[in-house]
Amino acid sequence: MSTEPIISFSHAGKDFPGKDKVIHAVDDVSFDVLPGEIFGVIGYSGAGKSTLVRLINALEKADSGTVRVNGTDLTGLDEKSLRVLRSGIGMVFQQFALFSAKTVADNVGYPLKLAKWPKAKRDARVAQLLDFVGIADKAGAYPSHLSGGQKQRVGIARALAHSPAILLADEATSALDPETTSEVLTLLKRANQELGITMVIITHEMGVVQNLCDRVAVMEAGKIVEIGETYDVFAHPAYPATRRFIQTALRSHPPRETIDRLHAAHPGRLILMTVPASALDSEAFNLARIADSMHVVSSIVYGSITEVGSQPLGNVVVEMTSPLADPAAGVAAIETLLVKLAADGIGLTDLGTAGQPKDDPVWADLTAGGEESA
Repeated sequence: MSTEPIISFSHAGKDFPGKDKVIHAVDDVSFDVLPGEIFGVIGYSGAGKSTLVRLINALEKADSGTVRVNGTDLTGLDEKSLRVLRSGIGMVFQQFALFSAKTVADNVGYPLKLAKWPKAKRDARVAQLLDFVGIADKAGAYPSHLSGGQKQRVGIARALAHSPAILLADEATSALDPETTSEVLTLLKRANQELGITMVIITHEMGVVQNLCDRVAVMEAGKIVEIGETYDVFAHPAYPATRRFIQTALRSHPPRETIDRLHAAHPGRLILMTVPASALDSEAFNLARIADSMHVVSSIVYGSITEVGSQPLGNVVVEMTSPLADPAAGVAAIETLLVKLAADGIGLTDLGTAGQPKDDPVWADLTAGGEESA
């Protein structure tokens, strides 16, 4: 993968007039996307994701800062130059955006027809694309006769018509059921790996990011509040919105009512531990042995292991107590253990004890945070 970005935002901003004030849809955003990368942008409704993706293909122009694609600043391009730029950028939409009166083959071939490709060459390219996305037998069908997943395959084939270097997908799976979503994500991954296409995936579904993206940026109120390798963001989320997204994706963090039940059954101090692959695979990481050496008794009372990309990520709730006679010394022993675990790269969330439960944004009711808008 080249180290020169194919997409580069530098302090980019885009404003829209609101009823009472200016809306900063994209607010001082800076990040790079490398060639061949699958880059995710996640955020709740109104976070600015769709505006951001429209800046990449210059359907919107930045009011401040710069947006560069293949080293070209989009701000000053004339319409002819923009058409050339957009021919190298494919777009996949949430609601498919297919022509209902055209066949599958005609939908896929439409951008090639506009580009005045000869019919024989166009037909050959359409056949190749339909075979690639797995619906060659639907060439003569109309969109009304297709399932949602098949419609999105048509949309992907059309987006690939000009062999673009960049593919933008704006909520491309949000109208699909989970099984079909998995199939579409597999197809996008294959297009990335076999065709070398750089992808920017706009979504509000952390599960899409978990299974597809190399890196992810979290948007809130027009700003990027967190960015990093997808696995690192899952293992060590730094921002409350990110933690809520991860909870919805993994379902391995126990909900509040489960925490209450755990407190009722276990009087010790409960700690949520997020254990990355480096520790899961390490013979040196043996929690019971480490805890015992520091005069702490640890017991796993809830947990699971999931995968982010192809790497395992463990999430467990551990009850910690100390056999030391002096309560203050016992508390100090647990604190010392937690400091060591944090230094070893273990993510920690203190859930407190039954008598002194801790509140954390991770455990906020998702119905209160899941529909935020900027």
